[in-house]
Amino acid sequence: MRTINYIVIHCTATQPDVTIESIKTYWKENLKWKNPGYHYMIKSDGEIVNTLPIDRVSNGVAGWNSQIINISYIGGIDKSNHPKDTRTKDQKKSIVKLLRELKSKFPKAKIQGHRDFPNVHKACPSFDAKKEYAGLS
Repeated sequence: MRTINYIVIHCTATQPDVTIESIKTYWKENLKWKNPGYHYMIKSDGEIVNTLPIDRVSNGVAGWNSQIINISYIGGIDKSNHPKDTRTKDQKKSIVKLLRELKSKFPKAKIQGHRDFPNVHKACPSFDAKKEYAGLS
């Protein structure tokens, strides 16, 4: 198993009704990625979908992926494509549930948003994940 130093929260920067399959197609066909951008994706209804085993490296944060588990909720922008926290109550509950499970496996891993990494100039995940999940264990 690889060393996990971070559990990173993302948004897909899409509308909340976008499908996981369409996102995976975009990664493969447009970005030419062999692996998904995230290990887990959370649908609007709170369903957690595992898109890549955690022992494999995903493409969530350039330069850091070998030490990260990447989680994304579907959404993160408003109708004008501006950053907005669009998480549903179900997504919020599922994120906390998943983070607790992962923290039990990787207790030393820090939880933070994509935007909290050095030289990242994005709003992702469109809320302050570091602050929101600071006390989670």
